Amino acid sequence: MMEDTQIQLVQDSFAKVVPIALQAATIFYDRLFEIAPGVKPYFKGDIDEQGNKLMTTLGVVVNGLRDLDKIVPVARQLAVKHLDYGVQPEDYEPVGAALLFTLQTGLGDAFDAETEAAWTAAYTTLSHVMIEAAYPAAAE
Repeated sequence: MMEDTQIQLVQDSFAKVVPIALQAATIFYDRLFEIAPGVKPYFKGDIDEQGNKLMTTLGVVVNGLRDLDKIVPVARQLAVKHLDYGVQPEDYEPVGAALLFTLQTGLGDAFDAETEAAWTAAYTTLSHVMIEAAYPAAAE
């Protein structure tokens, strides 16, 4: 469970990313494809459009962190949908790493150790829920 201060840090830092959402999405995918080239075939559509979807989904999740009962079912559905693209449980780790890299790049000094820990907690919580939903055997 995330602490209230962590949720606040995630929400405050994400608010600073919103104005640079398109650049953030580009940084994210560039980094993801660099550290996990095997995931590139999952992305068949327009990467800018995908970036918009990513930032929108991230916004919904970040804004919903105080009400996990509402966002957990959405995260589960998303995870199951990702099975159609060939996503594997081990793909969640580089996604988390690319997300942290993106935040660090986009926020600079504002992305301090406490903020990084808060984002790590948020991503760990949600990725676990998603992996559990999509790969019940792998989660055990």
